[in-house]
Amino acid sequence: MGKPIEVISADSKNRILIIDFGSQVTQLIARRLREAGIYCEISPFSSAEIKLDTFRPQAVILSGGPSSVLLNEAPRAPDRLFEMGIPVLGICYGQQTMCEQLGGVIETSSEREFGRAEVHVTKGCKLFADIWGPGDRAPVWMSHGDRVVELPPGFDVVANSEGAPFAAIADDQRRFYGLQFHPEVIHTPHGADLLRAFALKVAECSADWSMSAFRTTAIEKIRNQVGDGHVICGLSGGVDSSVAAVLIHQAIGDQLTCVLVDHGLMRTGEADDVAN
Repeated sequence: MGKPIEVISADSKNRILIIDFGSQVTQLIARRLREAGIYCEISPFSSAEIKLDTFRPQAVILSGGPSSVLLNEAPRAPDRLFEMGIPVLGICYGQQTMCEQLGGVIETSSEREFGRAEVHVTKGCKLFADIWGPGDRAPVWMSHGDRVVELPPGFDVVANSEGAPFAAIADDQRRFYGLQFHPEVIHTPHGADLLRAFALKVAECSADWSMSAFRTTAIEKIRNQVGDGHVICGLSGGVDSSVAAVLIHQAIGDQLTCVLVDHGLMRTGEADDVAN
């Protein structure tokens, strides 16, 4: 069996890892970062420990999720993440698990927030620079039942809301930040700016990545790895295998053979469509 083709198209100065705790909008975090010229990848929390070594991120974002940190087997970030000296941004559940793992206290709130809310900025921080200042009020999107009630050592409250006394927290020295609201959704108007600020100002990423650059790099690496060899690609017709097939074909042409298995459970005419 041949060696799998792997493509990583950004150096460690422009690479953010998103640890996914099961949020329905985790992909939006990645989209906002890529729109800002940042290369990022998403890893489920269950494999994040290994991913920290293989991906070597410049910074890490902890996503939201449907679980509760108060459960016995709640998903957690790798504990060593907070000793690596890289910036960390926790969003919703990500904020809660970061606080719990660093010594804070979380509780289930009787005042659940879901939908539009307003945060009141109480203190400046590097994440807010040129976006929000003390005294500002801004609309955000909340979706949580649990909330932070006691901060870990080193953190300051930088924004609150009616249902979340720690709506935004910051430890500028360690470059750790937490947002109870969701900056990745369009219902938080300044959310994309906050994610961009985390990547560019806090993590000091270079913002020189683009999808076209990824395509060029991917094709070059595939061509160099395959050489005069041949590649077999299992092609289902879905987005993942189709993109892989196109990139490999552009790299090596007729050295690629795509294989589609018509197992009898496909839609009418789908196998022919994929082949065509």
